[in-house]
Amino acid sequence: MGGSTEVIPGGRPMDKPTTLKLPQALKRRVTAAARAADTSPHAYMLGAIERQTRLDEVRRTFVAEAVAGRAEAVESGEGFAAADVHRYIAARVRGQKATRPKATAWRKR
Repeated sequence: MGGSTEVIPGGRPMDKPTTLKLPQALKRRVTAAARAADTSPHAYMLGAIERQTRLDEVRRTFVAEAVAGRAEAVESGEGFAAADVHRYIAARVRGQKATRPKATAWRKR
């Protein structure tokens, strides 16, 4: 194992620091990457942790919304035809006005 870096979550004095023990090979890579980015290894690691945390939060939100959307579709028995949605999105991307697709029943309630 290599050296360690202390990270204080939230930056509040009452929080206990978190120690990251990096293998020497990873520590060298982080140092080289930080140098190339003209920042410190500490700032580089904080940025990496922030980005990964944000990515995980976005992914969890996406999955939760998908699960809720599926439950709503199952409950209502209504949905949108994929071809209609694709035409609508393509028109909007081209900057054209488009009529929103109408939900239709895909099963009997």
